[in-house]
Amino acid sequence: MNLESTRRRLTEKQADTVARLTQAAVEVLREEGFTGLTVRMVAARAGVAPATAYTYFSSKEHLVAEVFWRRLANAPTADAESTSRADRVVAVLRGIALLLADEPELAAAVTNALLGHDPDVEHLRARIGLDIRHRISAALGADSDPDELEALELLYAGALVRAGMGYGTYEKLADRLETSARLLLE
Repeated sequence: MNLESTRRRLTEKQADTVARLTQAAVEVLREEGFTGLTVRMVAARAGVAPATAYTYFSSKEHLVAEVFWRRLANAPTADAESTSRADRVVAVLRGIALLLADEPELAAAVTNALLGHDPDVEHLRARIGLDIRHRISAALGADSDPDELEALELLYAGALVRAGMGYGTYEKLADRLETSARLLLE
């Protein structure tokens, strides 16, 4: 999976810097939440100059979106050969929903970040959406109905926003996604 920064191709040293920045962002979020997070604070935690951090990330929203993209890109995909179609789709939706379940500050930050209008965030949002689409499509199988795929994408997106707004935990979100996906597919 390509984990390069969306702004440029990276050397090994640059990739290490970006990895340190994204890890530092998670640490700062745990302590300060999204409103307290600044790129300067993350740069200091990562041991790099603020100008260096801004070389890779245009805003705190871009940085947080990158953290989510990296988590998603490293998440396992569902086994397309096992279980029923509904079980595979539920596994995909549950897996994505639970990516941030243990990190409420990060989860709230991701919701805020992905709703931003920064062009770099828009680019990452498109990559994230395409990845989720591919995961759901693979779970549905080769003969999937495009309307069914779109309904499942809307279901997931709506549930993520709802959880990000504080209407329940991500664990409950995963359960509701399962119930709703089964209603659509069975």
